[in-house]
Order: sequence, then structure tokens, then C-alpha cells
Amino acid sequence: MRLAGKTALITGAARGIGFEFARAYIAEGATVALADINAAALNKAVAELGPKAIPVQMDVTAQDSIDAGFASVIDRLGHLDILINNAALFSAAPIAEITRADYDKLFAVNVAGTLFTMQAAARHMIPRGSGTIINMASQAGRRGEGLVAVYCATKAAVISLTQSAGLDLIRHGINVNAIAPGVVDGEHWDGVDAFFAKYEGKAPGQKKREVGEAVPFGRMGTAQDLTGMAIFLATPEAKYIVAQCFGVDGGNWMA
Repeated sequence: MRLAGKTALITGAARGIGFEFARAYIAEGATVALADINAAALNKAVAELGPKAIPVQMDVTAQDSIDAGFASVIDRLGHLDILINNAALFSAAPIAEITRADYDKLFAVNVAGTLFTMQAAARHMIPRGSGTIINMASQAGRRGEGLVAVYCATKAAVISLTQSAGLDLIRHGINVNAIAPGVVDGEHWDGVDAFFAKYEGKAPGQKKREVGEAVPFGRMGTAQDLTGMAIFLATPEAKYIVAQCFGVDGGNWMA
């Protein structure tokens, strides 16, 4: 019960990593607002997690949706202690085939979505003099990859935003840090694998198998592998940690 009495908002929480964060936070005593653009998936997730989970339909690319979502959360929970910026999109293509539409879409969700959701949380937390913000970065933000230029750039931007926001907001008692997962198994990997099958001429499932075998730990990560860090960063034990990005990746990247 390390988060007993705490309130949290997690974006992109209807499935995958965000959903597992919500489950873990509730198990630690928090009340969690699950924010997602997919209303059907959101309602299903909340029904599974029980009364300490509340649904908030939110589009992180639309400022009015962010504002309405936060207003709803504050109205229902009274205050917000923790924000996890988890909503993100992935895409892959060679440099010569990247489209402006794809670039705009990924930056709108992964970068602008992170920034302006973080801003909304900060505006609520600053008068209270405390709060925790956790941004989801990626090992892809620490290095370029030939077919993943736009996604890598967005996650590098998330790391930079975390550093800047962390340095700015700590004077208000708000800790901002990031988690950088490595390759994490889940339904999204069907789409990732398909990109590599298309551009690298690999058989379906081959890329996924290869990246899993290449992880020093010996396998791909799971959403559950990330929950410990997400819990720790929201506890008082992490209060002196500011503007850092933690790799939880089975040894893929050594910072």
C-alpha cells in the first residue's frame, strides 16, 4: 500500500502498459483515472479494475479534450498527485518514404501530447506544492534506428522535455522523471513486426523473435516488468530523484 490515498491519472491506459500501471497502482492503494481516446476499451478496462478506477475519455492531441479531462478528474478525485504520460503511437519507414502526415501524427501524440498533458498537471500541482510526473520515453529515444527515425525523434524529445520540466518544476515540489522501456511484448508488437516484415523482408514473427533473443536478459520485456519503477518513482523514496530517465530494458542500453 505504498500509494495509499494517492490519486493518479494515466494516459493511454485502456490497454497494454498503461493498463498494467493502473492495475499496479490500484493494488498499491491509489485511485486511478484511466484516460484513453478509445471509449469502448476504456470502459472495459475500468470494469475489470473495479471501483478505484475511473474512466476519462481524452484525446491528448486536442487541448480542449485535455482541459476537460483534467477538470473531470479534479472534480471526481478532488486533487491529482501523479500523472503518467503513457499515450503514444509507433510507426516505421525508410527516410525516403516518411510522410508528413505520419510525422505530424506521431509528434502530435508522443511529444505535444506529453508536453500539454504535463502542463495541465503542473498547473494543478504547483499551487499544492507537490506532485509526481512520469513520462514514458523509450530506448529508441537514446539512439537512432534506420527505419524508425520519427518515433526515435519523438522519444528523444520526451527525454529532453523530462529534463527541462524536471529542472523547472522541482522548485514547486514536483518531481518529473521518465522511464525508458526496451522492447516490450504485447499486442502492439503485431504492428511493429509487420513494419519490419515489410521493409526488411522478414517473415511474420521473425523480427519479434530476433529482438527478444538479442536482449541480454534473454527475453522481451512485459508491461509488468515496468510497474516496479512506476511505483517507486511515485513514492517518497524517490523524492530526491529529479529530471532522470531510467532504462527498464533487460540490459539493452547502459546509461
